[in-house]
Amino acid sequence: MLQNLKKEFTAKVALLIFLFFTAFWLTLFLFEKDSIWHAAFGSSYGVLAAFGGFIGLSIAQRWGGFKSIMGKSVLFFSFGLLLQTFGQIAYTLYIYVLKIELPYPSIGDIGYFGSIPCYVYGVFLLAKASGVRLSIQRLRGQLLFLILPGVLLLLSYFMFLQGYVFDWSNPLAIFLDFGYPFGQAIYVSLAFLTYLLSRNILGGIMRNKILFLLFALVIQYLSDFSFLYLVDKGWWFVGGVNDYIYLVAYFLMTLALIQLKTVSDTLTKK
Repeated sequence: MLQNLKKEFTAKVALLIFLFFTAFWLTLFLFEKDSIWHAAFGSSYGVLAAFGGFIGLSIAQRWGGFKSIMGKSVLFFSFGLLLQTFGQIAYTLYIYVLKIELPYPSIGDIGYFGSIPCYVYGVFLLAKASGVRLSIQRLRGQLLFLILPGVLLLLSYFMFLQGYVFDWSNPLAIFLDFGYPFGQAIYVSLAFLTYLLSRNILGGIMRNKILFLLFALVIQYLSDFSFLYLVDKGWWFVGGVNDYIYLVAYFLMTLALIQLKTVSDTLTKK
């Protein structure tokens, strides 16, 4: 699956960025405790998401951009990465420049929450290109369509929202508190369904790419899930394990988009 990535310059750059921040994080984990370097790491590793997002915009044009379903799908995955970058920059400014300790909700949530509908729509378009609409008409497809989202939504509810106290003086916070876990459950469920129900489109060369993209989305979901869990327990801190999981998620999503470039190049040569 990853053979073509070895030939891609952009994949090598993404790997170098990932290895740099991995070494940075390991140094913090082993030798530093609650230092300014934790803040530096937590404020900067989003550069990998920015790199992946801009690369994705270029790759989308190879698929026809807004003129094709696949082009639009790649565009919205790229927008999701760029919005994650925006969220990190905004929160960094709030915390370290404006000295606001817990800026939630804030402009930064335009980025973090905004990436969710982008990923949902990106997966929806990918499903449309994969023929899921036809497969969903079958009994197996209908059961999966109901069960997978239901399981993740219930998990999110019992982990974060059971016994939730509504503060109607801050309705935006209520919306985000429910919207984050539910929205993330939706895009992961759609990704699972896309892989399980898709036919061997484009001669089968897309199936492994969809699997890799699914894996990237699952890691993104786990990073958001672990963030909510750690914050809820009061265990989260900047530059911790959760930030590293986000770094892995950005790296995998970048590679997933670059793999779609290799598919486009292969089809162009035929």
